[in-house]
Amino acid sequence: MDVNGQAAVVTGGASGLGEASARLLAERGAKVAVLDLNEEKGNAVAGDIGGDFFKCEVSDEAQVRGALDAAKDKNGVGRILIHCAGIATAVRTVGRDGPHPLEVFTKIVTVNLIGTFNVTRLFAADASAADPINDDGERGVMIMTASVAAYEGQIGQVAYSASKGGVVGMTLPMARDLSSRGVRVCTLAPGVLLTPLADGLSEEALAALNASVPFPQRMGHASEYADLALHICENAYLNGETIRIDGALRLAPR
Repeated sequence: MDVNGQAAVVTGGASGLGEASARLLAERGAKVAVLDLNEEKGNAVAGDIGGDFFKCEVSDEAQVRGALDAAKDKNGVGRILIHCAGIATAVRTVGRDGPHPLEVFTKIVTVNLIGTFNVTRLFAADASAADPINDDGERGVMIMTASVAAYEGQIGQVAYSASKGGVVGMTLPMARDLSSRGVRVCTLAPGVLLTPLADGLSEEALAALNASVPFPQRMGHASEYADLALHICENAYLNGETIRIDGALRLAPR
C-alpha cells in the first residue's frame, strides 16, 4: 500500500511508539488521526503533523465508534491502523500482600487485549466495506502491538504477558477472518524500547537494560518501531505475522 494520501488512525498516538508512527505516516503523506486519552499531548502531536486528535478510551465501544466516525468524517475511510495504546503493571501472582488483585489483572487485560480487539474489529468493519485501493484488492492494513513479554514474561508480568500473548494469538485468525475482505493484519512485538514507560528508570537500570540486548547493545528507539510499521503498510505480502523487534533479546526472569 502506498500510504500517501491514505487515512490513518494511530491509537496511543500522543507519545512513544504511537507518536513516532503518527509522525512518520504524516511525513509520508498520510492523513493521520491521533487517538489517545491525553488531550494536551495528543493535540500537540496532531498540531505538529497537521492531523487531528480524538480523545478515546480503547476499551469503550461508544468512544471508539465516535472517534473512528469523527476521523472518517474528516479524512475519509481509514485504511491504516497502528494500534499502540496500552498499559503495564508489575504485580506477582502471590505477593507480600496476598494474591494478585483481580481488578488489576482485569484492567490490564481489558485495555491491552479487549481494547485491541475493540479497535481492530470496528476499524476493520469500515475498511472492509470500502473500495479496494490497488490491484491486489487491498482495502486496509492493521498493525497491533504486543511485546516480547508475550513469550518470556518476567516476574511480576503475569497480567501484562497474558494480555500481550492474547494479542499474538489473535493475529493469525484475525488475518484469516479478514482475508476475503482485503484487510491485512500484523503484530509487532517490541523488546526494551525508549518510551515514556522508561522515563522513571535510574541510570543504573537503563544501563542494565542496554547491556541485556545482544546487538545493537542498547534500548530500541520508537522511530525503529515506526519504520517497521511503515514497511508492513507498504509490503502487501506481510500478513498474519507477529514480528519481534528486540535486538535478539530474550528476557530473563527478572
